[in-house]
Amino acid sequence: MTRLVRWTALTAAAALLTAGCSGGSSGKDEGDGGTGGPRPSAAAPSGVPESLASQELDWGRCKGTADSPAPDGDWQCATLKAPLDWAEPDGDTIALALIRAKATGGERIGSLLFNFGGPGGSGVSMMPSYADTVSSLHERYDLVSWDPRGVAASEGIRCRGDEAIEDAESVDSTPDTTAEEQAYLKDAADFGKGCQKAAGELMSHVSTTDTARDMDLMRHVLGDAKTHYFGISYGTELGGVYAHLFPKRVGRMTLDAVVDPTADTIGHAENQARGFQRALDDYLESTGQDPKQGSREIADLLERLDTEPLPTSSPGRELTQSLALTGIVLPLYSKSGWPTLTSALAAAEEGDGSELLALADGYNERDPSGHYGTTTHSQRVISCLDDKQRPTLEETKKLLPEFEKISPVFGTFLGWDTAGWCHDWPVPGQHETPEVSAPGAAPVLVVGNTGDPATPYEGARRMADELGEDVGVVLTWKGEGHGAYGSGSDCVDSAVDAYLLKGTVPEDGKVCS
Repeated sequence: MTRLVRWTALTAAAALLTAGCSGGSSGKDEGDGGTGGPRPSAAAPSGVPESLASQELDWGRCKGTADSPAPDGDWQCATLKAPLDWAEPDGDTIALALIRAKATGGERIGSLLFNFGGPGGSGVSMMPSYADTVSSLHERYDLVSWDPRGVAASEGIRCRGDEAIEDAESVDSTPDTTAEEQAYLKDAADFGKGCQKAAGELMSHVSTTDTARDMDLMRHVLGDAKTHYFGISYGTELGGVYAHLFPKRVGRMTLDAVVDPTADTIGHAENQARGFQRALDDYLESTGQDPKQGSREIADLLERLDTEPLPTSSPGRELTQSLALTGIVLPLYSKSGWPTLTSALAAAEEGDGSELLALADGYNERDPSGHYGTTTHSQRVISCLDDKQRPTLEETKKLLPEFEKISPVFGTFLGWDTAGWCHDWPVPGQHETPEVSAPGAAPVLVVGNTGDPATPYEGARRMADELGEDVGVVLTWKGEGHGAYGSGSDCVDSAVDAYLLKGTVPEDGKVCS
């Protein structure tokens, strides 16, 4: 089973809520008004060779791929060259795929970079579908996103073929016997070996720190003195790392659906167990069920599936315990998905696993022909290079009772995931937790949603505290789903727009309900 923080669910995050606000604001407009292209005010990253610092992007028509059609409208694509190894910037380079749509209004502020999460999400494919959500920002910003190194069109890494991915769905991700434990860990180790074979030298150069340095080169080549940035989910961690590395180059930065930067591998898994259980409780309560009893019934369904998978309408495929859990996860990313979850659970209780399997396939990027996307491959390669912690089988077993206590539905899966995710990984991790302190940076707007399942609300306050005094500013939405901006709250959208368009920083602690 893959980790549950996934960028793909953001495309469905549309909570149908009308929100009110409390709090005040102050600030001033400080746009740089640039037109793009390197210029003296857009300081070059230190140590970058002139051939990279002075490169001009050859913007042209975007091309479609097997996984993503070419976007409609005024979208342009280009390739940025960056050092493969930032410790040796004069060495080999890597090509990064970019996409943009130029500002539609007359008072351009600059470029607004977007990262939609994962890690492993393709910004090139996601940006056009997100444009309507940020249409008010498009008037004064060039909307820009990219595929980070190791992702999709930027030398994306595929660790397994489609048949091997489907075969691995039968591996029990909550093993109950020694044989199942060995199969689970062998599958994890085999995945890592496949990644290393596919990625080669790139395997050691796809960290969040590498991508943050790419962002600063991107800023310079785009012609911006400051980096204006909108990070979602994992994109908030990337934004925090960028702010730490380049505090004086932070422009207007918004972090939405915030990853807790103080949590290590086990802490992240515990946070997600709490977050998804909290969202499930809210869902169950909305249907008139007692959350404790409803969770017990879902846990019982999953337990039955551990030994007796359900038939489905997909030829040759059954609904396993792991696939069912994945199918339950996806609709919890957005309140609009709750009715779908009700239908899928009811069908499963009647003996038909088709609806939960379809949800799991959507989460896993599996199309009707059996072809899988590579987001989870890149996600694992990046996060295992970032994370130093490698819990052993014995350590994980000791943690399981606490995980089960946190969540009767998700706890066991996420507990076991701490052992399998980076088991026997070919390259060592870089840190226990990311460094995001950014003394001297401009204010960073940190947006937390109290009902967020994948990045629980507590992470927003911790990110703000770690960024530092007078830097992290928290905006709270009392809502449901993964992320807040564009999810139905006029209060949130207005506050974020005022900050990004006018430089108006809301009062720290402002609440939208």
